[in-house]
Amino acid sequence: MRPESSEARVPSDAVPRHFRRPRLGTGIAVLFLAALAVVAYVVVRQVKPLLAGSGCQAVAGAQAMPLDPQQAGIAATIAGVAHRRALPTRAVAIAYAAALQESKLHNLSYGDRDSVGVFQQRPSEGWGPKWRLEDPVYATTRFFEVLATVPGYRQLPLYQAAQAVQHSADGTAYRQYDGQARRLALAFTGERGHAVWCWSPSVPPGKARLGAARRALDQAFGRVGATRPDPPATGPALLVRTPDPAAGWAVASWLVTQAGQYRLHEVRYAGYEWQASAGSKGWTRYGGTVLASGVRAS
Repeated sequence: MRPESSEARVPSDAVPRHFRRPRLGTGIAVLFLAALAVVAYVVVRQVKPLLAGSGCQAVAGAQAMPLDPQQAGIAATIAGVAHRRALPTRAVAIAYAAALQESKLHNLSYGDRDSVGVFQQRPSEGWGPKWRLEDPVYATTRFFEVLATVPGYRQLPLYQAAQAVQHSADGTAYRQYDGQARRLALAFTGERGHAVWCWSPSVPPGKARLGAARRALDQAFGRVGATRPDPPATGPALLVRTPDPAAGWAVASWLVTQAGQYRLHEVRYAGYEWQASAGSKGWTRYGGTVLASGVRAS
């Protein structure tokens, strides 16, 4: 609660009549300028990712949610860990509600007292060592381990389930992210196809780091099958076989959010392709041969 203002107020009777109208006009001008400043601030906040040259977007239904690259990468990783543990989309939404409140989906190296990481977990409370909690895969795994012990968490409101894991001082704070968490979960778990994409000025030059991408993908999602592309003449690529379309789109979304780190120039799945050179256009129809149950990254 903000304290009462200590500003001295002059009774209107003490102000000469001929001074009142100019002051009123000045007040209107100040308010108008303040309103313009607020509008400008909101516009800058909305277009900042575009001005900065990089950003991501997740779409569920008519809702488009802008994210910065780290937020998108962490959201994709959370969905991957849920896939590895065979958890429902609702579990992912609960994790998003907690992460949005605690860190705005960023991997923080600081926090209240000894809190760190995406979920602001505390080493002193038994969550694990600080260096491990700063790994989003480990932090998410620990979150889901505790969530699985909450009786009937699938039937609880999101904020109550998140609070049952986090034990925050104000558990109702998670409620404000209910809708956003649900929409993000639909996009990143693959229930909504071609719903996540990113863009940046350019992917770093050099060959794609397919081996490193493969290891990181397995760390988040668990081991998934991969083969060489057919025919080999298409060039080096990572081909990931997935058990169902939702899993395929979850993997594809993860690859797109990690494209800059692993120098991935193109991702294809289910008749769609994303190209780093035109990332802001999102997913477009692919005119070549469609791989059966495979996500291809190169």
